[in-house]
Amino acid sequence: MIIRSASFVTSSAKISQLPAPDRPEFAFIGRSNVGKSSLINMLVSRKGLAKISGSPGKTQTINHFIINDSWYLVDLPGYGYARVSRKMREQWDKLFTSYITMRENLILLFVLVDARHEPMAVDLAFMEKLALNGIPFARVFTKSDKLSAAVAEKNREIHNSTMLRTWESLPPTFITSAARGTGKEELLDYIENNMIFFKNGK
Repeated sequence: MIIRSASFVTSSAKISQLPAPDRPEFAFIGRSNVGKSSLINMLVSRKGLAKISGSPGKTQTINHFIINDSWYLVDLPGYGYARVSRKMREQWDKLFTSYITMRENLILLFVLVDARHEPMAVDLAFMEKLALNGIPFARVFTKSDKLSAAVAEKNREIHNSTMLRTWESLPPTFITSAARGTGKEELLDYIENNMIFFKNGK
């Protein structure tokens, strides 16, 4: 897929504020500070499209971007650690749960995982929650440029073996680096191939 246009549409703090579900939608989520905004900007070749911050928990709403005037890319609030109140975290969780279970044009979630770290309980629990609710998702390792190929491979093997203790099979997986552009074509092609589900009524 070639990205010809990408622009911000709206930020939604409530489900009622979401844009009309008239296009296929692909959402990105991960622990706070996993490199989500950097990855989104790399994918669409727009340096400042998604706002980048060094402070965890910067994304506090559901942010929609329209790509090629044909599909929505959605930036979701991070889960796990964030310097916000418990009440705010509960509000985010309620908003997200409503979004993934009610959004009829949501085709797939991309769950971002920091390639530098071994499996974290919060990531594993989140992916298990998606599976139990029948939400299609793919796993995306970020920041692969921050460690050697040998260490990256070792960490991936640990992630895989950990999941396979309780999973029958692994989810689709991508290796990315926002700094180097790694994984860009693979992710965009995967999105394009999955748009057929929207055309066929999901």
